[in-house]
Amino acid sequence: MRPLFVLVKCELRKTYEVGQAIVDTIEETGEIFSVSGEWDILCRFNLADDRDIGRFVTEVVQAVPHVRDTMTLVGFRLFRNEDPLRQG
Repeated sequence: MRPLFVLVKCELRKTYEVGQAIVDTIEETGEIFSVSGEWDILCRFNLADDRDIGRFVTEVVQAVPHVRDTMTLVGFRLFRNEDPLRQG
């Protein structure tokens, strides 16, 4: 599995509707955040290694009603603090 992040611009007043539609209809959805700024939603998807990213974004994500635009970011490596009490 590999992480894929997609920023989504929605039609006006449709952000929550789009976010819920993504959660309800796209199996690969990890997390969805509404965000402020130029974009309305940040999505994290978990794609199988052999899944075509371009087709997934254009045929699945952009097909959700009221999606106006997307920007795709591919995740390479996760950096994580395994011990939340660790300092430094």
